[in-house]
Amino acid sequence: MCGNFYRACALSLLVVMLALLAGCGAKEAAKTEQGTNFAVIKDDMGREVALRKKPERIVVLSASFLEPLHAVGGDVVGRPDSKTKMPDYAKDKASVGEVYQIDVEKVLACQPDLVIVNKGMNEKLLSTLEANGIPSIVIDMKSYEDVKREVRIFAQVTGEKEKGETLVKEMDKKIQGVLARVPKEKKRVAIIHSTGQGLSVQLDGSIAGCIANMLGWENTAAGMPALDKNPDAAPYSMETLVAQNPDILFVTSMGDEAEIRASMEAMFADNPAWQTVTAIREGRVYYLPQEMFLFSPGLDYPAAAKYMAGLVYP
Repeated sequence: MCGNFYRACALSLLVVMLALLAGCGAKEAAKTEQGTNFAVIKDDMGREVALRKKPERIVVLSASFLEPLHAVGGDVVGRPDSKTKMPDYAKDKASVGEVYQIDVEKVLACQPDLVIVNKGMNEKLLSTLEANGIPSIVIDMKSYEDVKREVRIFAQVTGEKEKGETLVKEMDKKIQGVLARVPKEKKRVAIIHSTGQGLSVQLDGSIAGCIANMLGWENTAAGMPALDKNPDAAPYSMETLVAQNPDILFVTSMGDEAEIRASMEAMFADNPAWQTVTAIREGRVYYLPQEMFLFSPGLDYPAAAKYMAGLVYP
């Protein structure tokens, strides 16, 4: 009977040991599988991109990516030309062309191990990058939530997740500081974009539209059908502006602000119908700088929010 007891104990011990060994093996297998990639990143096209090692030769296709990437310990070997968003560390890096006309041969010449692509602008290059075995991630940086998400993605790329979280918390704190100083008033705003081809209006997905919403203002263009080639803007006309009659009018445009202001004021003066718009009649027309409101402000999103709020509440 004692023999049976000892045999039962020995069998139970063996089962326990095998279970422990199996558990350790499973953990080691999982660890090994996880360790095959430096990072797995879900980009803004919904793709899961596996980086086998920490990227050391990064090319960015938007100058707006340079500052947030550098803030989490990243560097680049190539970047597009830009007159407004070029931090000092990137000035001597290889150019890969204009942001709207990226030269793919120059990109390949940089021998990148990661290319960061601007969503809505450079996706046509993805097939060439893939054919050359170059990983890419597609990034959108229009809204404030976009920027926070991309800071976290860049922190994954550099392996500096704590730096990314610190940056996000700092931006949130600054944004809350701006919002605390803005009166809780319902302002109806329109954000028009002026070009040589005419006017369009910025929707909620645009940078200025996002900030207007953050500040608690109503964008009179919300819900309007977007342009085919720009989901963040809608066609606009004087008749629509008169009908919507916003309290405040913001203007964005590429080029010299003084020239744009003079052109807009001449247009307002030429047609008495413009003077029926409350914002124009009461002198609440404000011009937004392109470097903050047409190109992503990135880490300067709190500064852009402060700037826009300060125009209305000096």
